[in-house]
This record gives sequence, C-alpha cells and structure tokens, in this order.
Amino acid sequence: MFYITLVTCFFAAILLTPLVKKLAFKIGATDKPNKRKVHQRIMPRLGGLAIYISFLIGIFMIKPLSEYHMPIVLGSLIIILTGIIDDVKEISPKVKLAGQIAAAFIVVFMGEINIEFINLPFGGRIDFGIMSIPITMIWIVGVTNAINLIDGLDGLAAGVSTIALFTIAGMALMMGNMYVLAMALILAASTLGFLLYNFHPAKIFMGDTGALFLGFMISVLALLGYKNVTFISLLVPVIILGVPLSDTFFAIIRRLVNKKPLSAPDKSHLHHCLLKAGFSHKQTVLLIYAMSAMFGLAAFIFSQATVSGSLIVIVALLILIEIFVEKIGLVGENYRPLLNFVKGLNPANAKDRY
Repeated sequence: MFYITLVTCFFAAILLTPLVKKLAFKIGATDKPNKRKVHQRIMPRLGGLAIYISFLIGIFMIKPLSEYHMPIVLGSLIIILTGIIDDVKEISPKVKLAGQIAAAFIVVFMGEINIEFINLPFGGRIDFGIMSIPITMIWIVGVTNAINLIDGLDGLAAGVSTIALFTIAGMALMMGNMYVLAMALILAASTLGFLLYNFHPAKIFMGDTGALFLGFMISVLALLGYKNVTFISLLVPVIILGVPLSDTFFAIIRRLVNKKPLSAPDKSHLHHCLLKAGFSHKQTVLLIYAMSAMFGLAAFIFSQATVSGSLIVIVALLILIEIFVEKIGLVGENYRPLLNFVKGLNPANAKDRY
C-alpha cells in the first residue's frame, strides 16, 4: 500500500503541475526578470502548490499516526498560505517572517517539538529550560529560509530538498521512526514529480509556496527523533542540510563584512559564484546536487562513528567547506584566510617575502 501511495504522489504532482501553471498565470503569480534573476522571461511560480496537494493526497491515503501529525499539518498550511500570498502579492520580508514564526509556534507549542536538553560527549548535559522554545523556533525558521535562499536556479531547491528528504528517510529507517520515514518519502515523491517540470530549462518555478513549504517540512522532520539526545547526534540534521545552511551562514557573513542589511538581496550565493566560475546552468545545479549527496553520505558516516570519529568528520567537513568557500569567493574575492595561511607555510612563499 505504501509503495502505491508513493507512486500516486509522484504522478499526482506530474498531473497537477500543469494545472497550477495555468492558475499561476491567471492570478498573476509570475516571476519577472531583473538584474538579480537568472531567467530572461516571465515565469509562472506557485509550483509548490502542486507539491503540497500531492503531499496531502499521500498522507490522506496512509493516515500516518503521530502526536506530531496535526500540528505539522496545521503549520504547513500556514506556510503554504504565506507562500501563495507572497507569490501573488510579494509581501514584505517582515510579513513573510511572521507567517514562518506562526507556523513554527504551532509545531513547538501544539506538537511540543522542542530541544529541551542535550547530553555532552564527555559527560554531563545542558538543559535549555525556557530557551528550548526559541532555539527550536530559530531552527525551523532558519532552515525554512535556507531552502528559500538557494531557490535561485532551475531545479536547485527541489533537487537539494529531495536529496535531504531521502537522507532523512534513511536515518529514520535506521532509527525505526516510521512516521518520519513515511512523511519524508511522501514529500520526496511529490517533489520529484514536480522536478520533471522544474529542472533546467524550467517550465514553472516552485515559488515561495514551494520553497517555504519544503524548508518548513525538512526542518521539522530533521528535528524529530533528535530531541533530547547527545550533542554529536544533534549535528546530524545540520550535516544533512549542509549546503543550504552553509550558503545561508556565509551569506550572513558576507553581508556583515560588506556592512549591508542581512535582508539585502545579492548575486553572491553559492549558485551565483559557480556560474561566475564558468559552470553552465545545468552543471551548477548538478554540482550542488553532488555536494548535497556528499553531505548526506557524511551524515550517515557521522551517525555511525565513535565520538572521536565524529569529531574527525566534523573537522574535515569544516576545513573542506572553508577551502571551497574561499576558492569560489562566497564571502568575497579577498576573503582567503585559510588559503593565505597555508600559502604562508610554504617555504618558497616565505622566502619571497624577504
């Protein structure tokens, strides 16, 4: 029955996306080209609505049981409504943030999904107390926006989200969490059906309707099963979402370095830097897919490693991320602290300085 549900969600998205495309043009949910956008013609957005309806069909078919289910569904509804309004009217960032906070609030308070404490690797634990609520809400809102920020190329957000969802599903299977497994696979199947229309050259964008919905669902599903655990295992969902989270993190650093508002848009995100480096549109998307898969694999290795092995994986990932960021200029062309340090260790370069 479950396999039939996944196939149904996949084909439902394929059938619904052209209908949503027509609706987008009819209600004015379109994306016009500008100096920040990569596309050169008016494109329909709102494609996330097809993903959402397909997802609803799936959860209606199997009726997954969990105390978290109703809060998650209600929270996702608020996110979808926020995204639809933004795709049609282009609401202000503050209003959009308010919708995300409202959705996170429902999940945290109605579903009681929050990180109350973590056990430290070498003994002891940290109790977050009342801070567990804002910490959890920051996680949900942060991941939601991280997926939204990488939605800059055809098929990019949909593909990265699908890879993250399959990784979450794999982790859930290992942990015996059948609810998260079912929800992640249903959402992945729905997103894959939409991706047939969204991959380069895209016929429709998912819009904020899709990016916010996927970000919200991924943030919540990644969190479930990792509440009140060790500090090491709490890093697993962070690694799974390594691409969008690191892109968001360095976007914040970039804006602080350049003394610009955190909400200021720019053309220096990961996909922009890869395009500037000479990669084609399709090559850039596939390269970021590969990065996402690498992070997913790292998450699996990390989850099975000892504490010392986990620390080695984290250090290696951080070094690789920093080198990559400096190479492609994700923060800025002159931001190369690690590469300059390594260069300074070279005896030949040291000799040149004297």
